[in-house]
Amino acid sequence: MAKPKVRIVFCEGCKWALRAGWYAQELFSTFHGKLSSVELVVGESGQFQVWLDDTRLWDRKVDDGFPDAADLKRRIRDAFAPDVSLGHCDLPERGE
Repeated sequence: MAKPKVRIVFCEGCKWALRAGWYAQELFSTFHGKLSSVELVVGESGQFQVWLDDTRLWDRKVDDGFPDAADLKRRIRDAFAPDVSLGHCDLPERGE
């Protein structure tokens, strides 16, 4: 089975390249050896989306802002490897 590819589409004019790069680093650290790539793509004005292959997992405009890193990791994990433990990211958040 081919390893999935993550694509982070971001608005360069909004200065979100650093944010996109940080998410990429977090995903590489968490899913070490399980992803084929994490691609950073310059998108349209105001755009920030995260895709796993052809499935959009996050859209800033639809999901009201930027994802919490733990939430993004859970969405990616749940989409392609639900049996993978995310350690502290799997713990319930305070107040739940």
